[in-house]
Amino acid sequence: MSATLSASEKREARKRAGSSVDMNLVALIDIFTILIFFLLAQVGPIETLPSPKAVQLPLSSAEKDPKPAVVLVVSDSEILVEGRKVADLAAVARQPGDLIAALKSELDQQSQRVAVRAENKKATNAITIMSDKDVPYAVLRKVMVTCASANFGDVSFALRRKEGKDA
Repeated sequence: MSATLSASEKREARKRAGSSVDMNLVALIDIFTILIFFLLAQVGPIETLPSPKAVQLPLSSAEKDPKPAVVLVVSDSEILVEGRKVADLAAVARQPGDLIAALKSELDQQSQRVAVRAENKKATNAITIMSDKDVPYAVLRKVMVTCASANFGDVSFALRRKEGKDA
């Protein structure tokens, strides 16, 4: 027998030993690393509130991000809680007293929600008010008094962040 094997003999030896597939794991690891990096970059802490087109938010230079909360929208014609219409703005402006009954009952229902995760427990009494910049203060005062009476003491106002260097 010769010391060197020919190509046909090598093929025969592989067949007898069983077929083995050579796999380049370095390329596979690179692909998974890129995939993990992409997924982590997309799951950042950036949170934006949906802004209805009917609401013109005032400008602000605030740097803090909004925290998770119940969203209350006060447009120029209606009041919405989590996207559901609660009251007409004109009727609220005309009514005597500071308590808005329909808003209070809706907020009472929202406060009955149970926080599943421990970090969301603090958000159960937080509310973010998205108000049009032209809504009268008297109406906003009624909304805030109603929120406080429904045990939503952590009230925040949504604003648009100013763009540019002077922000």
